Amino acid sequence: MHDRAGFDALEPEWNDLFACAGRDTHLFQTFNWNWHWANHYLPAGAEPTKTSLAIVTAHRQGRLIALWPLVLMRSGGLKLVRWMGEPVSQYGDVLIANVSDKAAVLRQCWHYIVGRLGADVVHLRKVRADAEIAPLIASLGLTEVASARAPYLDLASAPDFAHYEKRYSQKARKNRRRLMRRLEEHGSIQIVRHRGGSEARAAALGAIALKRAWSQSSLRVAPSLADARFAAFFADVAEARHRSAGCAVTTMRCNDVIASIAIDVSCAERRAAHIIVHDPAFQRLSPGTLLLQEWIRAASAEGIATFDLLAPAYAYKDDWADAGVAVGDYAGGFTWAGRAYARLYLAVLRQRLKAALEALPRLVGRARAVWPLRAPHGHRTP
Repeated sequence: MHDRAGFDALEPEWNDLFACAGRDTHLFQTFNWNWHWANHYLPAGAEPTKTSLAIVTAHRQGRLIALWPLVLMRSGGLKLVRWMGEPVSQYGDVLIANVSDKAAVLRQCWHYIVGRLGADVVHLRKVRADAEIAPLIASLGLTEVASARAPYLDLASAPDFAHYEKRYSQKARKNRRRLMRRLEEHGSIQIVRHRGGSEARAAALGAIALKRAWSQSSLRVAPSLADARFAAFFADVAEARHRSAGCAVTTMRCNDVIASIAIDVSCAERRAAHIIVHDPAFQRLSPGTLLLQEWIRAASAEGIATFDLLAPAYAYKDDWADAGVAVGDYAGGFTWAGRAYARLYLAVLRQRLKAALEALPRLVGRARAVWPLRAPHGHRTP
């Protein structure tokens, strides 16, 4: 299926398949989530574009039994197959019914992708180790071009948050209480969870604006965040005027001023912490840490079993998490150019470039620390 009309027509079948085969880890494979994605990231009109749908489906006895939500992208003269939903989706996977020949069905879909889509390379990002497609990827021998880990909290392991947080050290709990008291000394604290509506929309836009400002000030290179479509997507999916996708926004205000904002996506008993950001003006009061604590507390009270911190596994995430699941990016070429792209660019050059960009803020920080010691003409100050 290659066009928007075909995608829209899939809605009832997609929803039926998700109802019988969807897991909570498929929160980015719902029809509604991808419908919002298509509204912003799928170009409208009949003219050829860099991105087109390439959704592969398998039917049996008139019933949809498998669905691969894919797109075909054109870049540098190559045709690439990727997951539908990038860059807003955080896990990529297929949906497949619980049929006895699941592996054979997925392999048939793969043969269709190789033989019919005319692509040079496939690049499947953010695949969990427990994904439906993981066994097929292993059997195909695709190259793992990047690896990460998604930490998570097992909230179901305790009857409530009061019992759950006892696994953290007394020092850590005491420190968070101290931070909250310090924040309260600056004024009244209000934590509000917005589910749909204009306030959720405004809060989502505020979160993206703060995240962009942080990215720019810290010299982080984030093309997807800078793209206007990113903010527009989250504004619509948070407002949820049409086709709710389980997105909500939590705000922490101090004296009615936004101190921190968090955006999450929920599916069944899983809640994914998609974005959390704070106003730098409150930096020394650690509003991000405090909002994360209340974010988790609210999830526990709502019966959320798994609070998913998503990849990558930053240190602050591991401080909160019980465990983590491996998440990998996989690539394979179908043509000589595609194989070179997968093995040289994706597996080697792209990773080195990413590491260099991630190191840039630290290098600049060190340079700034040294710079005040030098006079304008290069002479050391007394």
